[in-house]
Amino acid sequence: MKRTLGFLAFTAAIVGVGFGGAEAQTPKRGGILKFAVSAEPPNYDCHGATSFAFIHPVRPHYNTLLKFDEPSYPKVKGDLAQSWTVSPDGLTYTFKLKPNIKFHDGSAMTSADVKATYERIANPPTGVVSIRKAAYEDIAAIETPDPQTVVFKLKARNASMLTNFASPWDCIYSGAKLKDDPKFPEKNVMGTGPFKFVEHAAGSHWVGERFADYFEKGKPYLDGYRAIFIRNTAARVNALQAGEVLAEFRGHSPADQAKLVSAVGDKVNVHESPWICSLVVTFNAEKKPFDDARVRRALSLAIDRWQGAQALSKIALVRHVGGLLRPGFDLATSPADLVKLPGYGKDINKARAEAKKLLAEAGVKDLKFKFLNRNVPMPYTPVGVFVIDQWRQIGVIAEHEQPETKAYIGNLRSGNYEVGLDFNCDAVDDPNLQLLKYISADKSSINYGRYNDRKLDELYEKQKRELDPKKRSALLRDFEKHALTEAYTFPTIWWHRIIVNWKQIKGWHMSPSHYLNQDLQDVWLDQ
Repeated sequence: MKRTLGFLAFTAAIVGVGFGGAEAQTPKRGGILKFAVSAEPPNYDCHGATSFAFIHPVRPHYNTLLKFDEPSYPKVKGDLAQSWTVSPDGLTYTFKLKPNIKFHDGSAMTSADVKATYERIANPPTGVVSIRKAAYEDIAAIETPDPQTVVFKLKARNASMLTNFASPWDCIYSGAKLKDDPKFPEKNVMGTGPFKFVEHAAGSHWVGERFADYFEKGKPYLDGYRAIFIRNTAARVNALQAGEVLAEFRGHSPADQAKLVSAVGDKVNVHESPWICSLVVTFNAEKKPFDDARVRRALSLAIDRWQGAQALSKIALVRHVGGLLRPGFDLATSPADLVKLPGYGKDINKARAEAKKLLAEAGVKDLKFKFLNRNVPMPYTPVGVFVIDQWRQIGVIAEHEQPETKAYIGNLRSGNYEVGLDFNCDAVDDPNLQLLKYISADKSSINYGRYNDRKLDELYEKQKRELDPKKRSALLRDFEKHALTEAYTFPTIWWHRIIVNWKQIKGWHMSPSHYLNQDLQDVWLDQ
């Protein structure tokens, strides 16, 4: 067995992630990659999706303008784009597209399709959900001077634009299909990616086959892939142990890692990395008593994150205590300052005494509510159980409800909940992405707290435009302090990613995000 450890810095690639010389081998053609996925996508639209349950089966059907360079994260490289330039004033981004790109129906992909795609993301038509609308609000115009060139004109500088253009969620769609039906991607799969859609058997599997006219000559290497939906953790681990599936690309708990390594030894590789994911408690601020900041802050103060991280890291894929940005990231709060924030002090008795006082001041006695969580066992269930137990220490009773993914996300989006355990995950460390969860609901479609806070919006805008790291860091500290004091949404414990896969899988690279490296175009099987 080979263990690889990845320690992510803001501008540095993960260290030691690889396959020990496998990349020097000549890739082999053929084979069907079978991998497990623990949940299913609620629909097929990249632009409205947030879950790995979507990315893992669906992403191989699509391309994006840019993408992250797998072995050299967070460096970006072209996907559909052949090259790009940025004007000196930072307001114009010009992309030259690769030639001879086709959609799976045989039609040519041009700059008009890129324009239609990004207009849909930035200004979604009625009824279309665009999760990352706020990330592209700086786009003033999109021009297509010729079929191979697309030009983005910005209203203001945005230091995160290239990162945004590399988002794995920005699948490029057919402009013709969108013109006929803006909601076409919700129920249909038709991209330019390395694999064509074959079938989705609900509750069973998802199948993709090699796209013979893919623009990257000789790729993909695989004949196809089969994503097998296995919700039960034990069944999923057993399938991996038996070789019925060769990988599960989201992450394993330490206990499951130990079981797999003990059973199959050096037939598998183990990879570890910090993870750009945290589970966050979100309150529906439209429902009493959660419209009162004292109540929300009390429930944050009741949670002993430090002891919880130690205990849960032994059984779940969570490990790190941090604020709104991933601990260890250059722009995250330092450990010395973190303990000064509400909910992060190390004297839990003092914190819980303050929590009880706040509940009393708010006139709340015998607080009981339903706690919405996802039915994905790892890490949602153990973290949910932990949080409920922490609240019990201050006399608060929460009833644990865990519907399947589609209903869970639907309830969060519609406000059909009181308190929920939400996730804040993205593909890259970037405040413009991570803080979208916290700005006002009328500006961010992933804020499920149904509140508007103009101070947070103002601070968000200031840090977004600030290019000086020290000044930006100061703005981020102000944002974080206000967000955690109001406690509309607050982090619990950050994740730690562990991947165990069979050694015959080649060309796949570890990253700090389970949303990256899943187009499978470079993956091959050594068999």
